[in-house]
Amino acid sequence: MEENPRPLTSLAWTSGQTTCPKGHSIIVATTEGASANFLKGFNQKSALYLCCSTTPEVIEQVITEVLLLSEKSPLPVGCAFIGEYLDAKVSVPKKKRLCVKLCPVNTADSAVADIKLTVKSKQLGAPYTRIGDMSGLALWCRKVPVSCPKPTPKPRNITSGIRGLSLDNGTTPVQTNTIHIPPPVVNPKPYVRSPQAEHPLYEANVYGVSAIDGIPFTIHPMFESKISEPAMNIYNFKDLQIKTLAEIENEYDYGFVVERSACAR
Repeated sequence: MEENPRPLTSLAWTSGQTTCPKGHSIIVATTEGASANFLKGFNQKSALYLCCSTTPEVIEQVITEVLLLSEKSPLPVGCAFIGEYLDAKVSVPKKKRLCVKLCPVNTADSAVADIKLTVKSKQLGAPYTRIGDMSGLALWCRKVPVSCPKPTPKPRNITSGIRGLSLDNGTTPVQTNTIHIPPPVVNPKPYVRSPQAEHPLYEANVYGVSAIDGIPFTIHPMFESKISEPAMNIYNFKDLQIKTLAEIENEYDYGFVVERSACAR
């Protein structure tokens, strides 16, 4: 057993040495010396082996978990089925699927460093952990701590303005030029005197204030010429009848007799 094993970076299926991907080594035998071919049967000529990577000089990702799932089990988050480098006539059994979880080496606490295969009844002790059984073979893995240093955040530069905010008695706050912006001046709403206020009838009001005084509106053009004529005075309204409050109440009085009788029914 290696004292300082390097973590694995890849795990894959292959049908032989000719299809094995570069940088991978095939596991051809179990720890007992039996064949590690996952396709076993009478007159079986095809082969299916497990192969793992030999780590390169620069490691970016490592295998942190190896899982053996049934065909109906959902794929865990962050995991992926291992690659397949097979002949056209070879297929991987689907009842159980092998998957791995890859993580960046600078964020991993531990990683898988070794994979071993045994017969189903064989037991391996620590530090190996049993992954599961597939095609009569048991899969085992060994994990090791990852010694890659974790990234540390770079110290942030403190500007001179921030240093001036120090609460130490021995430091003097940095004086900064402060621009005082005066509050906006709100112009008061202009007073609009209506054209009717210039008419002599407007001045005849007992209170000196018209009900429409200060309301901003304009007179229709068809009446402007008549109002602006010099001869315009109170005698032009000879047909205008001024009624008292009592006359108005008598003329427009309504007792709601019909409505009250309807409500009574």
